[in-house]
Amino acid sequence: MPRPLVLRRSVLTAAAALGAYALTTLPAAATATPAQIATSKTNGVAYLKSLQAADGSYAGAGLSNEWAFSAFAAAGTAAVDVTPGGDASKNARTVYRTLLSTGGWPSASPVVTDYERATLNAYAAGIDPARVSASRNLIADTYGYWQTAEPGYFGPSANFNGTVFAALALNGARTQSGQVRVPQALRNAIVTRIRANQHNDGGWNYGKAEGNPTQLAAASDIDMTGAAMAALCVSGVPNTDTDVVQAKAFLKSKLIANSGAFNAMFGVNTDSNGWAVSGLNACGINPQTGDFLTSMGKTPVDFLIAQQFNPGGGFKYLPSDTGPSAYASIDGLRAVAGGGFTSAPPVPVTSGAPQWVGQTSFTSGTATKVALTVDDGAGGLKVCSVAFTPTGSTTTLGAVLDAAVGAATPSGCVTSVTPSSGTGTITALNGKANSGSSTWKVSVDGSSFATATRGTTVGVGDTIAVRWGV
Repeated sequence: MPRPLVLRRSVLTAAAALGAYALTTLPAAATATPAQIATSKTNGVAYLKSLQAADGSYAGAGLSNEWAFSAFAAAGTAAVDVTPGGDASKNARTVYRTLLSTGGWPSASPVVTDYERATLNAYAAGIDPARVSASRNLIADTYGYWQTAEPGYFGPSANFNGTVFAALALNGARTQSGQVRVPQALRNAIVTRIRANQHNDGGWNYGKAEGNPTQLAAASDIDMTGAAMAALCVSGVPNTDTDVVQAKAFLKSKLIANSGAFNAMFGVNTDSNGWAVSGLNACGINPQTGDFLTSMGKTPVDFLIAQQFNPGGGFKYLPSDTGPSAYASIDGLRAVAGGGFTSAPPVPVTSGAPQWVGQTSFTSGTATKVALTVDDGAGGLKVCSVAFTPTGSTTTLGAVLDAAVGAATPSGCVTSVTPSSGTGTITALNGKANSGSSTWKVSVDGSSFATATRGTTVGVGDTIAVRWGV
């Protein structure tokens, strides 16, 4: 989430035994209890609800509070249930979806993290990020920032943050049925870049370090380490993987024994602790046991709860602050609630409100985009956003590939298609022909790969993966 952002012998044996018992049980007794976490969630949700504007919004120009949706979802509150003064017509989900559908959103000069942030929060709010509207597909928007010259990076590679959040968004924001929508080849390419940017101390920073010994030897950042380890884990990397274990060790080395805070680059603060805990949560690593229970019986969750005002529910940024910070409250609540950097939307309590909303078909004559990958089976992966104007409620794979020849971002995703018309089997793509059992196959939204034909149906928001192989 781009931010503006660790204990005498006596003849009295009974007393000695009692003292030993107290020392050995102190850490376990000092961790945040389920009741404390439940209270923190309840009060935290109430505070975030108070941040909603009268028009129902959380997001707008500049730095906004849309990350609240990720915290609400982690805490079990559906965005559609969040309303100003009980006015359901201004519920937070509907208002956010309307904003994302606006032609001028996010700005005249968008960057990849705009779309990644929106993907993570739309998903948490119960908005299918690939089907926000007839014209808005956040997955396709993100694909458009693929770096052809540096495969695996999204946005300028110098801003490594953009690649980490691409992994979080593209892997974390699954389909409505819970399927990872992007192909394994793309996941692998991003993971390779994240691994290459891990610093010698086991953590990561916001800037690119790959290939730069000085940067690789530089001190890592708590926040970005939490995000990067989460990015690996949501990409399918197990928490026993060497790089995840090294990241865990880095965080452990920064833990302050008497508070459970992490000694962050910008000092002890809620946001850094929140990001680190969310990284641990995403990797299935308990932030209250083992390496993260200090010798003085404190955990990172203890620190976060100590930063919260109660019953007000907001979290302060610095321990010395006398009032809550909206951003710290979002990061703190999401982490205490057990969330990573996004969560599937809870089932609403509002009568008749669906868990998910999303465009169900193309609108004829309305320009749109789809996300496309082309894998030649020999290590050549192309990723792009394809712009076209549909003429019906669905389109075909042939129409998408034809459009990609001249209207793909980045360009070069598709250079040629054979056959060039009809609905039959695709026999060659980008000059590579079918050969025996190795043929062009297609997957939609993470489905199993099947024979690619020009007539294969493509629906609104479908994420298309074309691959040559068996």
